[in-house]
Amino acid sequence: MTLLTNDIRAERAVLVGVATPVTPFEKVNEYLDELAFLVDTAGGVPVKKIIQNLPYPDPRTYLGSGKLEEVGQYIEENKIELAVFDDELSPSQTRNIEQVLKCTVLDRTRLILDIFAKRAQTANAKTQVELAQYQYLLPRLTRMWTHLEKQRGGIGMRGPGEKEIETDRRIIRDRISLLKSKLKEIDRQKSTQRSNREQFIRVALVGYTNVGKSTIMNLISKSDVFAENKLFATLDTTVRKVVINNLPFLLSDTVGFIRKLPTGLVESFKSTLDEIRETDLLLHIVDISHPDFEEQIEVVNKTLEDINAGEKPIITVFNKIDNYTWVEKEEDDLTPKEKCNITLEELKQTWMAKTNTKTIFISAKNKENIDEFKEMLYEEIKKLHIQIYPYNNFLY
Repeated sequence: MTLLTNDIRAERAVLVGVATPVTPFEKVNEYLDELAFLVDTAGGVPVKKIIQNLPYPDPRTYLGSGKLEEVGQYIEENKIELAVFDDELSPSQTRNIEQVLKCTVLDRTRLILDIFAKRAQTANAKTQVELAQYQYLLPRLTRMWTHLEKQRGGIGMRGPGEKEIETDRRIIRDRISLLKSKLKEIDRQKSTQRSNREQFIRVALVGYTNVGKSTIMNLISKSDVFAENKLFATLDTTVRKVVINNLPFLLSDTVGFIRKLPTGLVESFKSTLDEIRETDLLLHIVDISHPDFEEQIEVVNKTLEDINAGEKPIITVFNKIDNYTWVEKEEDDLTPKEKCNITLEELKQTWMAKTNTKTIFISAKNKENIDEFKEMLYEEIKKLHIQIYPYNNFLY
């Protein structure tokens, strides 16, 4: 069951954010671009971005009352079906906003959960997503969810005087408990599978969502992992045995990270993230053509630290060099160079100097520098193999 999946195909959405002294207007505008991509991935049509400058989001209505009325007027005049907010809203904020806007209100967390629900293919992924959905839903219960009672059979299940919403909460808590038990069993199975991969170096692809991890997986392993120019195209961990220069290793493609990834998803995807925690080498894939790739690197590094994988050996792979663009400055322009004015060669030198990891620049789409990438990967895996399996180095 995917309670939070909304069929928002063809529904138009306004995107709402708050600029604060900590997060200025320009940055929020960039965040709403990503939110627009999320809406598009979920099947909606983003039509307008609305940003208000405030010291902090209003604890009652997120926006100021006047701005919220203005948004409501725009929604009514243009017959907009959705208002999507770039932060997680509290239950009371959602209720207050819905009363003014008179349309469906989604926050960033619920939108991401909706996408995960649509993308989940295996029983494992569906169970993880459903748990995260119920954990999000529980504090937001209203009488609209009383249909859940029909799922509970038997006589005497409901005590005298018990309110319907209390019954619904009990049903959901029971469901959460059941799903957690299922995931514990999945964790045990996954742990057993990982323990059976002895004598192989394990390599995991990590990175922000939609940076080309699955494309690189297909290129290196010659497999057919689903790859698409959408956010969260991959939810399940895919593991393939790969051989480079007669040296075998295991390569894993994992779920992409994103800014403000819901805590419930991180918790429920424990078995997937364990694949990263227990790997020997990380390939951090970066979309160098993205204007905010540096912030995406920080998001991934912070997430790796949060799941206790920040100290793993890493190769930083800057992908999509074929999409990198820059604007040449005029010779008499004395203003400092910005990121948009830096050539790819200058950027390579900058990042090769500033990062402590092995670094390479490739285009998985056009297969540029792939042989060099494989050679670097081989050398790192050989080094790890000698360290971890010193008595099994006959392969090289």
